[in-house]
Amino acid sequence: MKKDEAIQIVKPLLKQERFDHTLRVAETAIDLAKQYDESLEKAELAAILHDYAKYFPLEDMQQIIRESNLSKDLLDYHHELWHGPVASVLVEQRHGITNPEIQNAICYHTTGRAHMSRLEAILFVADYIEPGRSFPGVDEVREAAKKDLYRAAWMALRNTIQFLVGKHVTVYPDTFYAYNDLTKRLNAGGN
Repeated sequence: MKKDEAIQIVKPLLKQERFDHTLRVAETAIDLAKQYDESLEKAELAAILHDYAKYFPLEDMQQIIRESNLSKDLLDYHHELWHGPVASVLVEQRHGITNPEIQNAICYHTTGRAHMSRLEAILFVADYIEPGRSFPGVDEVREAAKKDLYRAAWMALRNTIQFLVGKHVTVYPDTFYAYNDLTKRLNAGGN
């Protein structure tokens, strides 16, 4: 699938603000893919499709989670987490996107997970740092992304966990697994 086709698919599904965010995430993902030697086409396509299910009815997303291979424990956590995994299923069912790298990047763009691929880390970080984002700590992550993709992902995970814990809400286990995995990798000096 080419960029223009993907844009035509997601545009009617998203509010203008979310569509603008999607385009910024795509531009950021391409920049990161160039910097970290990842497929530009995969990064761009995953980024354009990452919020495909953002505004799907909750009941529909619940049903897709129940009837697919997605982890059922998603249903025990806030519905804001559902759109990535559900989108990874729908882009295959409705649009024939069967590349597991792209599907996983879409699936884990909100939570992260242990052993994130480079493409998954690129989309995770691009979604966090795209130029329209403005919240405490984002500039620090933007700077880190210029030097070390996985350190930037680790910082985004750390900030997200701190934010959620501060609000006294649950944190999806994959987010902790991703944080712990990257903490070990960074402390060992690996990327």
